[in-house]
Amino acid sequence: MILDIARRMLVDHGYRGLSMDRIADATEYSKGTIYQHFTCKEDLVIALSIQTMAKREEFFKRAAQFQGRTRERIVAIGVAEDLFVRLYPHHFRSEQIVRMSSLSEKTSPTRNDALEAIERRCLATVAEIVGEAIAHGEVTLRDGMNAEDICFTLWCMTLGAHTLMASEIPLAKRGVRDASKALRFGTQYLLDGMGWQPAMHAFDIGATVARIREEIFPEETALAFGPRNGEKLTNGRRHPSMS
Repeated sequence: MILDIARRMLVDHGYRGLSMDRIADATEYSKGTIYQHFTCKEDLVIALSIQTMAKREEFFKRAAQFQGRTRERIVAIGVAEDLFVRLYPHHFRSEQIVRMSSLSEKTSPTRNDALEAIERRCLATVAEIVGEAIAHGEVTLRDGMNAEDICFTLWCMTLGAHTLMASEIPLAKRGVRDASKALRFGTQYLLDGMGWQPAMHAFDIGATVARIREEIFPEETALAFGPRNGEKLTNGRRHPSMS
């Protein structure tokens, strides 16, 4: 209950609007009871991140099981991340907060270690697909690159795009009509540059994305886009049943 209330506060009022006093006021518990569970506000934010990172890990594992070539499975990872960001918008905000260097000094080592472990497992899921692509000759490493370098490059591109999408920058006024679609195709151009086969022109990305949503994430797709799989979230909010 404490985490649910904190999550709503973070979404509605931002990090500055989140406080232990306000959480205590919104629950039947005293502030002392809140502190028995969380040592400080920062510790609570990391607990929120751990809770939703577990959902991201689940999404990635399901995406990795998509029946297709390694490049199509990387597309599935992209679909998983897109759905995750849409359904859990508060997580991206808390994720940026927990990356502040000063925050980890205030939180419990146990929670810091737990968050890092989940992040490592998410990256390992992607690295496994990259490793299969290398083993099958679908990607040829060049210039001393390794599988982890490719994962890092994809991570940077995705993280940067979602940072801008979550910011106050009016992307539409910058000529970006559909940021998610731009990221999807930009990633494919990047993979083409890496020589990852099959090349983008050799398969229908739109049809592949539709199949991934239908076969792997039907419920999440309906929650994020509506029953007709449109391209907009209702009111820009996650579905209330997603916790």
